[in-house]
Amino acid sequence: MPRVQVDSESLNARDALEWLRLARRGEMAAAWRLSDRIRNRTPARTDGSVPRHFQQIWDGTPLVDRRVLIRCYHGLGDTIQFIRYAPKVAALAHDVIVWAQPRLLPVLRTLPADVRLLALHDGAPQADFDVDIEIMELPYAFRSGLATIPVDVPYLHATPTPLGHDNHLRVGIVWRAGDWDDNRSIPFALITGLMAVPGLRWYCLQHEVQRDEAHPQLQSLDNSTILMTAEHMRALDLVISVDSMPAHLAGALGVPTWTLLTRRADWRWLEDRHDTPWYPTMKLFRQARSGDWQSLLEEVRASLVAKCILNGAGE
Repeated sequence: MPRVQVDSESLNARDALEWLRLARRGEMAAAWRLSDRIRNRTPARTDGSVPRHFQQIWDGTPLVDRRVLIRCYHGLGDTIQFIRYAPKVAALAHDVIVWAQPRLLPVLRTLPADVRLLALHDGAPQADFDVDIEIMELPYAFRSGLATIPVDVPYLHATPTPLGHDNHLRVGIVWRAGDWDDNRSIPFALITGLMAVPGLRWYCLQHEVQRDEAHPQLQSLDNSTILMTAEHMRALDLVISVDSMPAHLAGALGVPTWTLLTRRADWRWLEDRHDTPWYPTMKLFRQARSGDWQSLLEEVRASLVAKCILNGAGE
């Protein structure tokens, strides 16, 4: 139960805030006990009376030997992060159906799990199932702690794009997050300061680029599909991304990734850590003060310089 609804329909908004506090501190056993109490007081809801990302789907029914429907009701990055649990579900269940966002299906087909994929839509799922669960409820169902999160990467796969090789490090970058949280995005003018670091080749991994987002050092790539972006990432030495879907995609592919976080980052990134138990090839950079991207990017720039020196890039 990673996201708990906080509105007038919540039985106790303090429970939701307490859950987030526990999760950010990595106290997952206590968080799941609280989830149990919330679930026991709040019936499962799949009737559309609340937005999908607020719906509680799983009612606690065991997954063993059942036909399980995994609903992907949150964002693209959420699906990529938590689809790692699908093989664990498949090892227990009689049959597993993943009802996922259509844009993700080509890359989800590379998942090493015996599951059926269906395209998510606004109607009812066209599948027979005994128990259903929202994908972000899977860590709850498995009672994952920081030491028991499935961390084998890559768990998604793509064939690298032929970008060519020289003595420069190839770096892909994403500076703008989804529309629902503008605080996670970084102004393009600030990002361009990184491109003065010698020894690097820069590649754009942004899905949609605006007219004023151009720089002579930034090479364009076709990111019209998520699978194509995955193929580009597999050819890179490093991906730098704000907290958005591409960061999760790079982490799931096992690509070295630097993720740039706001001061009050999402619970999954925990607190005061520069690594993450979710993605072993990922490093986290955190704002020291809310809204202060400049200081964070100075830290990133220094790390890029050190990485170039270590790898002899550009010599």
